[in-house]
Amino acid sequence: MKRVILILCMTLFFACKSKKVVNTKIPIETTQGNEEMNEVNEENNEDEKEKSEFVKLMTTAVDYSKRRKAYELGKRMLMTCNTSKFKPYNTSEATTSVINNITIEKLSTICTRYRQYYGTFIDLKLIEIHKNTKTGNSIYRYKALYSKPVANKELRVTMNAENKISAIKTLDWVNAF
Repeated sequence: MKRVILILCMTLFFACKSKKVVNTKIPIETTQGNEEMNEVNEENNEDEKEKSEFVKLMTTAVDYSKRRKAYELGKRMLMTCNTSKFKPYNTSEATTSVINNITIEKLSTICTRYRQYYGTFIDLKLIEIHKNTKTGNSIYRYKALYSKPVANKELRVTMNAENKISAIKTLDWVNAF
């Protein structure tokens, strides 16, 4: 009986042993036509870079009062989800289109969804600032911190040249701008 149990244990042990994975590199041959296509793509990328109208700014290069205003106005909107009280933006803080688009009904539907999926809002963390060289708008990218670890949201606050919110939106976090 002991021998049978020993044989069964040994067969079970050898049967469950994982197999060795073999990684081999396959060489890729490039032809002359592909090299010409790569050169054309590189030229197109250079043209796109020249047309780029956004410049990434150092966070310390932007005036503290502008950073603070963008932070406070963005946080005010997301804190509505925790407190259920929203103080509407006035004309010195936001453009009329933003004031008209942010309604209590829209905020309540967004907040119920966010609280269900992400938990309670904690804070904003400034990641980067981009400036549009043509219009003078600054885009502040914040990572929104929530109580649940699955939350990976971004808040973009766009401030115009007059330092008023001209757009505000939430997105799923992506490292690339």
